[in-house]
Amino acid sequence: MPNLDDTDLRILRALRQDGRITNAALAEAVGLSQSACLRRLRLLERSGVIRGYTAIIDEPDARETVTVIVQITLERQTEEHLSRFEVATRRLPEVCECYLMTGMSDYLLRVEARDAADYERIHKEQLSRLPGVARIQSSFAIRRVMGRAG
Repeated sequence: MPNLDDTDLRILRALRQDGRITNAALAEAVGLSQSACLRRLRLLERSGVIRGYTAIIDEPDARETVTVIVQITLERQTEEHLSRFEVATRRLPEVCECYLMTGMSDYLLRVEARDAADYERIHKEQLSRLPGVARIQSSFAIRRVMGRAG
């Protein structure tokens, strides 16, 4: 990852707020000419700092889902076990986020399910069958207090 200066960080903050901001508005917001801003933006994209752009969709039925925070402990923490787990987890559409952790558990997952019965199915048919899983601890979110898109 390249060294990011204050201007790069201002560009990234502006994009987090509005990923569809025009180059002209972005340039004005960060105090650059349009050409200099576009050049920096392309460098951030090519270097992998900006990996892509996403649309966050608020579907009517998406508001009626339950969020489950799942802590996973693996049998072993070897590179092979971690890699196999991560590859398999990426294939599960219900897993919205996955973090490798320090502390008591190896991974933290955010899972979206229709309801408790749907999560039971996900737990039984998918999570418990992931390679190397020794323990699963699930917590249902009561409500979202805050969060950041992207």
